[in-house]
Amino acid sequence: MCQKKKRGLKKYKSMREQIREIVKVNGNHRISVLFDRFITVSIVLAIVHLTLETENELYQAYRPVFRVTEIILTIIFTIEYIMRLISYDKKIHKNIFSYLFSSSMLIDVMALIPFYLTLIPIDLRYLRIFRLFRIARIFKLARYNKAINIVRVVMKERKELLTVSFILIFFILYIVSALMYYVENPAQPEAFSSIISTMWWGVATLTTVGYGDIYPITSLGKMLGGIIAILGIGLFAIPTGIIASGFLEYFENNKGQH
Repeated sequence: MCQKKKRGLKKYKSMREQIREIVKVNGNHRISVLFDRFITVSIVLAIVHLTLETENELYQAYRPVFRVTEIILTIIFTIEYIMRLISYDKKIHKNIFSYLFSSSMLIDVMALIPFYLTLIPIDLRYLRIFRLFRIARIFKLARYNKAINIVRVVMKERKELLTVSFILIFFILYIVSALMYYVENPAQPEAFSSIISTMWWGVATLTTVGYGDIYPITSLGKMLGGIIAILGIGLFAIPTGIIASGFLEYFENNKGQH
C-alpha cells in the first residue's frame, strides 16, 4: 500500500515537473517552444480581437464570432494559468501567496477577470470598467517576447536613475508652470486660470509639442516660454540617455548570448 502511494507521489511529482518544463519561458524542450509560440499567437489574437471589437459596425455584424473567439481565448488563458499554478516551485518563491501575487500572475488574473464577470449578474456600467482589464493581455507578451523582456530588465536596472530624472522633470514642470501663471494670469485669466491648468501648457512646451491652444501673449511670458522650450529639449533627453546607456550596458554584458 505504501509502495503504491509512493509511486503515486512520484508520478504526481513527475507530472508537475513536466508541466513546469512546458510552461518554462524560453525552455529548451520542443513542447515548451511550441507552447510559447502558441500562447504568443493567442495573445496577439486577443489584442487584435480587442481592437476590432471597438469597431461598432463590425462588432454588431459579427457579434457571435467575437463572442466565440473571446470564449476560446479565455479557455486558453485559463488553462495556461492553471498550468502555472501547478508548476509552482518552492525553490524560486517563498510561498504560494508570493507566487500568486507576483506581477506576472496578477497580469494573468486581470486578463481573465472581464470574461468571468460577464457570467454573474452585475451592473453593466461597472462591467465596462472591468472590461478595460483585457488590455492586460498585451503585458503577457513580456513573458514570451525576448525583446520586451530586455526592455523590462533594463528599466528595472535603471529604475532609481529614471525615478530621480522624472522627479526632476516634475519639479521643473511645477516651477515653470507657477512662473508662467503669475506672468500670464493678469493678461489671460481664462487660459492661465491656475497653476494646475497652466501645467498643461508646461507639458506641451517642455516636450516641445506646443499644441498652440494655450500660449503666452505678454513680452515677459513669450521670453519665459522661449527659455522653457529650449530647456525642454535637454531636459527630456535625460531619461532617454539613461535608457540608452542601460541598453548598451546590457548588450555589452550579454555579448554572444543574442
